[in-house]
Amino acid sequence: MLKEFREFIARGNVIDMAVGIIIGVAFGKIVTSFVNDIIMPPIGLALGSVDFTSLFVPLKGSYPSVAAAKAAGAPTINYGLFINSILEFLIIAFAVFMLVKAVNRIKRKPEEKPADTAECAYCCSKIPIKATRCPACTSQLNPATS
Repeated sequence: MLKEFREFIARGNVIDMAVGIIIGVAFGKIVTSFVNDIIMPPIGLALGSVDFTSLFVPLKGSYPSVAAAKAAGAPTINYGLFINSILEFLIIAFAVFMLVKAVNRIKRKPEEKPADTAECAYCCSKIPIKATRCPACTSQLNPATS
């Protein structure tokens, strides 16, 4: 069982997946900081000095901040944090889209191999390039007509 586990871990795709997850977590932290520290302050300023992280609706009682409501154990709907999460998702999705687009552009396109069939000039059926007679209509073919 230990040997099977070692073989499973040693596969290339498992290691690639682990590296991808680690990079993804690190990228997520960068995007979270980008949204919270760079994107949201100007948006909040444009909307009249609103801090999205402080936008909430207390379900019980009245509290001046999310921290005060959490300290009191009151249930809250934190829609400002939800707005931040949506912006983080959109930024990550756009970055992944751009990455996939760049990788697809870099990938080699498969080389086109020459056609191995042609069309008969008389009956329009597919015939091998090297054929001298059409198997469907038995017409004599020369390389110039096929």
